[in-house]
Amino acid sequence: MIKGLHVEFLRRRDLHAEHEPHVLFQASTIGALLDGAYEGDATFAELAEHGDLGLGTVNGLDGEMIALDGRFFRADLHGAIHELDTSARTPFAVVDWFQPTVEFELGRATGHEGLLAEVERHAPAGAVALALRVDGAFDLVKARSVPKQEPPYRPLAAVVADQHVFELTDVEGSLVGFRFPDYSQGIEVSGYHLHFITAARDRGGHVLECRPRQGRVRLDPSADLHVELPEGVDIAAPDLSEATRAALARVERAQ
Repeated sequence: MIKGLHVEFLRRRDLHAEHEPHVLFQASTIGALLDGAYEGDATFAELAEHGDLGLGTVNGLDGEMIALDGRFFRADLHGAIHELDTSARTPFAVVDWFQPTVEFELGRATGHEGLLAEVERHAPAGAVALALRVDGAFDLVKARSVPKQEPPYRPLAAVVADQHVFELTDVEGSLVGFRFPDYSQGIEVSGYHLHFITAARDRGGHVLECRPRQGRVRLDPSADLHVELPEGVDIAAPDLSEATRAALARVERAQ
């Protein structure tokens, strides 16, 4: 990788607990997930050794995962929240020991793009990647989850055609996620990738759109990403093809 994001690839035998601040940890790659690699080897107990905030999914693509304050939750097809057993495994997840260096309040209600513009305005100059958390009140969170898959697995872009989209209105909760640079595509989701969970920990999912009314935004910048590669997933150059960009747009933003 170039342009500032330092990526270290690891195999399972190389894993050890890490507590370095501002270092992101990822299980597998988004490219492998796009291709239908829905069986990972990292457990959530192992993931908890690398961070306390993050997002991802569960083996079999069984819903959307949200990590918050060291606890791991799954949003099922209808957005209902279930706390995950630490023995469950993930085919794709990103976590961070969340130690924000930037904090600000949203001064007024704003839309999705307005929120991201505020994040960009407050992000440290030259920040390569960001972990972020927004705690507050939301007029709307438009979210989705997907049904659990069974082998033989279909590519993720095909699975998303069966996604369930739902709206949460007038809710309090936490938006968590990451922003990665465009050139990380294929290894990571380029741009913003966000999940949501209510303060009551009863509803959530992958965020397609949100309208925060007020909230506190915290940012943790990073230039280091450690990637655990399960067996069968190889190191490859990021896929910057238009086909991959289109597939990610369908998967991440329902475009």
